[in-house]
Amino acid sequence: LARRALDYLVGFTLSPVLWRKLPGSRSAGRVQSVALRLVVEREMEIEAFKPREYWSVTVEMTTPDGDKFEARLARLDGEKLDKFSIGEEGAAKNAVSMIEAREFSVSSVDAKPTTRNPYPPFTTSTLQQEASRKLGMSPAETMRVAQKLYEGVDIGGETVGLITYMRTDGVDMAPEAVMSARDVIKDTFGAAYVPDSPRMYKTKQKNAQEAHECIRPTDMRRAPQKISGLEPAMKKLYELIWKRSMACQMASARLERTTVEIDSPDRKVGLRATGQVVKFDGFLKLYREDLDEKADQDKDEADAEDSRQLPAMRSGDAAKKQKISPEQHFTQPPPRFSEAALVKRMEELSIGRPSTYASIISVIQDREYVRKEKNRLVPEDKGRLVTAFLENFFQRYVEYGFTASLEESLDDVSGGREDWKALLKRFWGDFNATCEQTTKLRNAEVIDKINEALEAHIFPEREDGAPPRQCPLCNVGLLSLKPGRYGAFIGCSNYPECRYTKRIGGEDGPAEASTPDGKLLGTDPETGLDVSLRSGRFGPYVQLGEAEEKEKHKRSSLPKGVEAETVDLPLALKLLSLPRLVGAHPEDGEPIEAGLGRFGPFVKHGKTYANLKDFEEVFDVGLNRAVTLIAEKREKGGGRGAAAKALKTLGEHPEDGGPVEVFSGRYGPYVKHGKINATLPKDVTPETVTLAQAVDLIAAKAAKAPAKKGGAKKTAAKKKPAKKAEAE
Repeated sequence: LARRALDYLVGFTLSPVLWRKLPGSRSAGRVQSVALRLVVEREMEIEAFKPREYWSVTVEMTTPDGDKFEARLARLDGEKLDKFSIGEEGAAKNAVSMIEAREFSVSSVDAKPTTRNPYPPFTTSTLQQEASRKLGMSPAETMRVAQKLYEGVDIGGETVGLITYMRTDGVDMAPEAVMSARDVIKDTFGAAYVPDSPRMYKTKQKNAQEAHECIRPTDMRRAPQKISGLEPAMKKLYELIWKRSMACQMASARLERTTVEIDSPDRKVGLRATGQVVKFDGFLKLYREDLDEKADQDKDEADAEDSRQLPAMRSGDAAKKQKISPEQHFTQPPPRFSEAALVKRMEELSIGRPSTYASIISVIQDREYVRKEKNRLVPEDKGRLVTAFLENFFQRYVEYGFTASLEESLDDVSGGREDWKALLKRFWGDFNATCEQTTKLRNAEVIDKINEALEAHIFPEREDGAPPRQCPLCNVGLLSLKPGRYGAFIGCSNYPECRYTKRIGGEDGPAEASTPDGKLLGTDPETGLDVSLRSGRFGPYVQLGEAEEKEKHKRSSLPKGVEAETVDLPLALKLLSLPRLVGAHPEDGEPIEAGLGRFGPFVKHGKTYANLKDFEEVFDVGLNRAVTLIAEKREKGGGRGAAAKALKTLGEHPEDGGPVEVFSGRYGPYVKHGKINATLPKDVTPETVTLAQAVDLIAAKAAKAPAKKGGAKKTAAKKKPAKKAEAE
């Protein structure tokens, strides 16, 4: 209750402040905004990163028996090298020449046995991470599929839940499940793969809520291959959970890591070769965990190097050089977050809870603050602006430490150590004051702060050497963020004299730029007026001219099926040219026009409208085609404004003459005499209605007509003086 109340307080109070001060923003949240900050800060680290050059030197060598192996340069001039010791090509060439000038022999061979223990069973967080890495599932998809596995599938006519509850921080496993796993391991892989004693795991996460055990199969004996009829995604996820659960109770892997030191006689140049041999695979026979970050590149390289198996060598053996390979490298920026890596980082910072990770990542993508690109999260400019706003005006509430401490307080509430109302009161006092204070700020103050915070991104250095914020069009105004109906954009302070605009991070110039009145598409070559794409009550439309030029501007709604994002200047000018004169009708010389209306594209002659199938026809329909369509419409009877064609004539009215006819109307069939229309009852059809019935219906309708007219007179009399109205 306290957690939900806090989220409501933050979201419903902070979001309106954001809308007023930063138009185009969607929402802010207690944990959502902190997760967004992580993505934005990582992107800023990448942009600020400056690569550093370094070189490595590897030597292909052979043993006296002719076996090949690779060694890398580890010491030069008697000093141990680190990653950046050889920083440029000249130093690398010098190292190569020193290696070429010397002979080498093995100085020591060190073989050390090591063990590798299995990973703990899945929690919500680790399941989301591993499913993302191994199966390519997003956290939200992982939780949807896990929910289905938990709810159960039909096995032998009975609904059976396949996994335990999937929202948990706990890594402990029920004793009966542990014993069952050990039995399955023994039967499947042999007694050697069963450790002497069951494995017990404890969570390392701070403030973990361990109300539930780990995520595991409900029956360890139910191997994936024994279950049929599962959806592909369910089968893959269940197999992942089953393997991890089994592997966590298997024996450790035993390995032997060998390090061979190779030296020159003068000890000035030293090489090193490393390799690793798996003596007993243990849990690795069933399961290996994947890495998800390029930041682990060094670890990947080390593992790849260690995995090589070295030939047999002894101290004193000669090592003959075959090939020397210097290689240039550059340090890499930190990688963008994958969804799995973001979950991991949030877990490390104690931000959010297992049940919220998937929804948080989905929300920041749905709000268009972040986009997914090649399975990595990239912040949009909208997301950067929101983060800059919150960091400058709500700094405390997007700090990682504050959010984590708030989670601790909420855990104290759930543990009965703190009163929930006291927590909310303490939080609300400062938070509400900050919101009110920010609301009172002028928008110009807010924009200035954001200009300063994002200066490097939105005002990059210019190639011509001019100040980054100087307007390139008028060279007088100062570029600044501008709040627009479609979000923030960059504009000139000399507006309206200078109409320079551009998207944040976009190309210079007004083309496709956002303006305070919409998206500027260009200029009409005939009138010189601006053509813009705007949004109104009834959807997007294009407009010629500005709002203050009402006598000049004209508008046109977008045809059905045309997306606003696809509208360019040529299409806008074609729409604004409507209605178009097709030509004169050959019978009466009256004009035929083509245009767009409420019901789509049409051609019109007099009061007859005929629909066109495609809006593109409006621009190229010819006279012959238009005449044919209008003629067909008249034969059917209709067209907006056209006289309706009678279905049949029943005869003359017995009292005052004139035809009594039957028509098909918008609300059903009706009979007509003069100006009186009477709807046919439901049990009477146009084919069965008689003249006598029609006369009775018309008479009944005519009897009601005077009351309406009297009502109209009464309404008109309202404006007359009371006494005069009463006398009349």
